[in-house]
Amino acid sequence: MPGRPIAVIGLGLMGSRMADRLLAAGHPLRGYDPDPDRSGEFSQAGGVAAASPAEAVEGCWAALLSLPNSEVSREVCLGVGGIGSGSTAPLWVYDATTGWPEDAVSIAEGLAASGIVYTDSTVSGNGEIAERGELVVMMGGPRQAYEEGRPIFEAIGRSHHHVGPVGAGSRMKLIVNHVLAIHRMALAESLVVAELAEMDLETTLTVLKDSLAYSRAMDAWGERMLDADHDPPFSRLRQSHKDSRLIVDHGMGLGATMDLAQVVRAALSEGEVDGLGDLDNSAVVEVVRRRAGIGRLP
Repeated sequence: MPGRPIAVIGLGLMGSRMADRLLAAGHPLRGYDPDPDRSGEFSQAGGVAAASPAEAVEGCWAALLSLPNSEVSREVCLGVGGIGSGSTAPLWVYDATTGWPEDAVSIAEGLAASGIVYTDSTVSGNGEIAERGELVVMMGGPRQAYEEGRPIFEAIGRSHHHVGPVGAGSRMKLIVNHVLAIHRMALAESLVVAELAEMDLETTLTVLKDSLAYSRAMDAWGERMLDADHDPPFSRLRQSHKDSRLIVDHGMGLGATMDLAQVVRAALSEGEVDGLGDLDNSAVVEVVRRRAGIGRLP
């Protein structure tokens, strides 16, 4: 909708970078985050900061959400001062939050009473990938919402997919993260084995990338794991731990065996308990190193 703003609610690691991509594409933005420092940075970048989600969506044609979990999404959408109390329909809501599929469905039902269309428009990528505008968007919701959302998807991502009705975006995100978490853990374990064997780690990573073992996890986290460089984070270990609980519970609820995912969840839980939670999720390699007696971080 040329000239009308987009609201971005949640201006953390991912939300701030998606906002930057939208601004760079020429979209006027309104935004909200409870952290005044984040709101201040958003204003300095060219957005208009608001005092609540309801205020943020005033006059907007769409809202992009990037929040810690679906409980926060529910509050932002349906709570006091939320989107449902501030929007003048029509409004398209694109929620990039990783959460429960069932929550997406119930939030959509709650907003529908106000004439607002909610979608779970989850993304694959971390802050570094978001900064480059190379996210993969997986939207669950009405086809019309997908078509209307193309300007947003094309600003923040390298590709976008309509994966089904509301709830399907969240399920696809959990499936993608299921595989990715296992790849990241496998990379961490293999590099620690190479380290214990006194192999050259740069050469090991180069060979892994050139072999059938290759995964994009190696591009995203390989160098950080080699260098024990986990700060600043592009996606925090504690957030990955939260996601791992969702992944395991989602799969087990459907009757799947989740052996590998549970191994990853245990390692992430251990990392968070041991003080690694606010580091990048590449710090799972430090969990493996500490288990082997070669930890690098104090």
